[in-house]
Amino acid sequence: MLFDAGSGLREAGLSLLADGVSDVDLFFSHCHYDHIIGLPFFKAIYYPSINVNIWSGHLDGKMSTREMVEQFISPPWFPVKTDICQATMNFRDFHAGQVLTPREGIEIKTFTLNHPGGAIGYRIEWQGRSIALIYDIEHIPGSYDPVSLEMMQGADLVVYDCTYNEDEMQRFKGFGHSTWEHGTELAKMAGAKRFALFHHAPSRTDEQLADMEAQAEAAFPGAFAARDNQTVVI
Repeated sequence: MLFDAGSGLREAGLSLLADGVSDVDLFFSHCHYDHIIGLPFFKAIYYPSINVNIWSGHLDGKMSTREMVEQFISPPWFPVKTDICQATMNFRDFHAGQVLTPREGIEIKTFTLNHPGGAIGYRIEWQGRSIALIYDIEHIPGSYDPVSLEMMQGADLVVYDCTYNEDEMQRFKGFGHSTWEHGTELAKMAGAKRFALFHHAPSRTDEQLADMEAQAEAAFPGAFAARDNQTVVI
């Protein structure tokens, strides 16, 4: 199961093919460029032996998952259309609030996140373990979002939008992102176990991210900055 299709999806596709994986579920939080840019370079969609289920719910009632993907993978944005894809591509539409059961024993609860154009948050539950993926969300200063708290409740891992810090929030109001300070406070309130700082601002240096990580860990033991190619054991 894959969540979103940023530039890392290219490497993910190569890894899946090398491991002989033939059945993939890809879930979109939303379709802003940084979350879909890797899809045309996901090698698995060009292999006839691969089955790919593509899920989305953020455009419920406005555009189907198929329409979204076919618009993105087409000229002039990409040299070819999706009819070149040889994989079996199944498009799955849902609406926020639905519980998805893509695999036996796995439940995925879906939530609406506060982000321009809409976004979906996912809480994955399997064998008593849970992961909350809160990829793009803007918090309202002075209040604690009940949706985030519900998603994080007792979670083994929270992956949360930490694009800004609190000092930057006023300047970037309306951009649709949150802070590590707010995220770790929510995680403490919800009794979450681990907290991954996600959606790093592209302007951050590695040194700045390391400093942010240290501050977050001091505020919430178990916090860490998400990294490329990182494996987290739940």
